[in-house]
Amino acid sequence: MTDTIARPGKIIAIHLSYASRADQRGRRPAAPSYFFKPSSSVGVSGGTVERPAGTELLAFEGEIALVIGTPARRVALADAWTHVAWVTASNDLGLYDLRANDKGSNVRSKGGDGYTPLGPHLIDARTVDPTALRVRAWVNGELRQDDTTAGLIFPLAQLVADLSQHFTLEPGDVILTGTPAGSSVIVPGDVVEIEVDAPDASGSPTSGRLVTTVTQGHVAFDETVGSLPAVDDLQRTEAWGSAEAAGLVEASPTLSSALRAKLLEAPTAGLSAQLRKRGHHSCFIDGVTANIPGSKIVGTAKTLRFVPFREDLFASHGGGYNAQKRAFDAVEEGEVIVIEARGDATTGTLGDILALRARTRGAAGVVTDGGVRDFDQVADIGLPVFSQGAHPSVLGRRHVPWKVDVTIACGGATVQPGDIVVGDGDGVIVIPPALAEEIANAAIAQEHEDAWIATQVEAGHPVDGLFPLNAEWRARYEAETARQNETAPHTETGTNA
Repeated sequence: MTDTIARPGKIIAIHLSYASRADQRGRRPAAPSYFFKPSSSVGVSGGTVERPAGTELLAFEGEIALVIGTPARRVALADAWTHVAWVTASNDLGLYDLRANDKGSNVRSKGGDGYTPLGPHLIDARTVDPTALRVRAWVNGELRQDDTTAGLIFPLAQLVADLSQHFTLEPGDVILTGTPAGSSVIVPGDVVEIEVDAPDASGSPTSGRLVTTVTQGHVAFDETVGSLPAVDDLQRTEAWGSAEAAGLVEASPTLSSALRAKLLEAPTAGLSAQLRKRGHHSCFIDGVTANIPGSKIVGTAKTLRFVPFREDLFASHGGGYNAQKRAFDAVEEGEVIVIEARGDATTGTLGDILALRARTRGAAGVVTDGGVRDFDQVADIGLPVFSQGAHPSVLGRRHVPWKVDVTIACGGATVQPGDIVVGDGDGVIVIPPALAEEIANAAIAQEHEDAWIATQVEAGHPVDGLFPLNAEWRARYEAETARQNETAPHTETGTNA
């Protein structure tokens, strides 16, 4: 049985409220901000929602909906929850194709018919702890979202108290309390299910699953009366949840232990020579040197981009859990954090705390075409860092931390997430992943050849014809190599009983 949910007088939705979603978006708001949805957007469980003709980015958002029970006007935070009568599930659907021209109001992108399905059942707000609710979302039976109100930046009661400072919340009004990470694009034929429950409460009350099926619309928007659907890569990234999910970047390849060992054996000079033989002449990250003499790094690139300092952009992107902190918190074992600092060495791009975090996470190292703060302490931590040297200033002098996991420019080289980065005393190079195995094998083979040439030079032979090998010397080299391979001991492997 489905509970009856009357059409609300007001639907107020918050832009960003879960820490997981904020981290995904790269910004944490200092205070909640809101938008209105029309009451005509309300739908019911088992209904359909149309993706309009000519659009591609319809996205679901599983949310906890609060239904106001008694009027609330300028209520205190301690009393705010008493004005909530019911809790249920909602799907705050949105069409990113229409988002740009409405900016934060979301009038058209979030206001479509059926874009706010609610239900199917109401949970008595008096029987649950607002800090211990759970919201989950499934698409075609696959779990996509799973978070609790413990992950909220702004507690549910705060939203009620905050909104009541500005207008009266009336019985039946609905507050949509935001969505956690995992929201993504849905297409015609997809079935979305949202459930809100209180697993720790007596009886484990639940809203049941709110079911919505996506259909394809066939009526195009009238181009003579208003803005038309338009998408770009930013909208695709935000709608899908990441550039990778949107198909804008390839998934980062795994660097096998065998390939890593080969790249550690091969010097960057030899690797770069093999890249140049294959037409890759822009593989060098110029102007950087190691903070620890003799150190070598091999790993896949995790990229971080800084943009030039601007006061308003630093205010919105420089504080809180910014892109710089997210990069160092998310770096995986064996990855190299590569930072675009536009070759500006007059400020630090990391310091000892972030270096310690990277080392603890198992990062292979850091490459930055900017400066390093706490230079000696970073070296003492043992994290290999290739940079333009030391500088004592803080981040906000020249840079705004902008974005993680995007294509960047570092020291004159283009670096994409997942590129292979190798650095030693000769410098740092970037290898396209598809070429890494071939390049490593060729560089090691060349190293063996160069070592044989060195023995001949030590024996007194002139370099003419020997370096590089002419036909006569190459025949001698290949014959001696073949003899060594024939006499080399062979290791048999087996299983002991």
